[in-house]
Amino acid sequence: MTFSKRYNFAASTALLIALFLTLAMGLFLYGFFKIISSWLLLFFFISFLLSFLILQYRVEKFIYFRIKKIYKDVRILNEKDFPKLSVTTDMEVLTREVERYVNDKKLEIETLNVRENYRKEFMGNISHELKTPLFTVQSYILTLLDGAMKDKKVRKEYLRRASKGVERLTTIVKELDMIAKLEVGGLVLNKEDLNIIELVQNIFDLLEMKAAKKNISLVFDKEYTEPIMVNADRERIEQVLTNLVVNSIKYGKEDGTTEVSIENIVKNKVLIRVTDNGEGIAKENMPRIFERFYRVDKSGSRKEGGSGLGLSIVKHIVEAHNEKIYVESQLGIGSEFSFTLEKGK
Repeated sequence: MTFSKRYNFAASTALLIALFLTLAMGLFLYGFFKIISSWLLLFFFISFLLSFLILQYRVEKFIYFRIKKIYKDVRILNEKDFPKLSVTTDMEVLTREVERYVNDKKLEIETLNVRENYRKEFMGNISHELKTPLFTVQSYILTLLDGAMKDKKVRKEYLRRASKGVERLTTIVKELDMIAKLEVGGLVLNKEDLNIIELVQNIFDLLEMKAAKKNISLVFDKEYTEPIMVNADRERIEQVLTNLVVNSIKYGKEDGTTEVSIENIVKNKVLIRVTDNGEGIAKENMPRIFERFYRVDKSGSRKEGGSGLGLSIVKHIVEAHNEKIYVESQLGIGSEFSFTLEKGK
């Protein structure tokens, strides 16, 4: 007779009980009445069946309540997470089930801890980013109210600096609003066919003065004589490329180079690369560079300005196009950001 592992314990024990009872009944009948009845076989089956049902029910109830008590004591699992129907007297299966529940809950707890740490870090970062320009604006206004505005020259300079602080605050709020819309799919993309070569050249022209301050060359990897058409939102892709080129200038070396290349990777995709020979990014910082406000430099004193939201926006815009963005970097050698776009007609 073959049983599922779930019933092995109850079946084997019920078999022993039924054999013992049948043997005892047979000895009783033979000893007192000198008879051996064929009814003993029926008695054996009835004894086995009753014993099996009682044992299986009682053992399952015993294990269920004991395991439930363990769950309650260790406070790792909720007793509701242990389904009554899955209780088994097969200890191997039972152990696997308990381990699975424990591992699931541990993973859930670890995920919640990671999210909590991210939340705390994000709140600290956004507080820092908003606090700096707010305090700057406040200090200039208070200085003016304390009498400095009587000096026309000082008044004009302080108002200019306060205005700059307000602009920084406005930029942070707008970029946070954009990220929020991108995350919930609330930003509508106006896709069209556009020449990516022309778009990159326009960005080079706009940033030429900024790059010239560090004597950084903005170049293509080769001469593109024919237009390369992509299907995308012109304004948003311009924002992506501008952000990547600006970053390459900010963290680029004096007399360095920022190079843009466009190549076909599959039949309907192109890959745009923005490569520089600047500071590069340390390996441990790579997984987090697209996080909002994440800073590679933890000192808090940054040489370059910016809201700290640029790369996060870049990633969200690219993903809103259902495309991928990649980064490769080596500290002290340079970085390469690349992303895919759908070909246009």
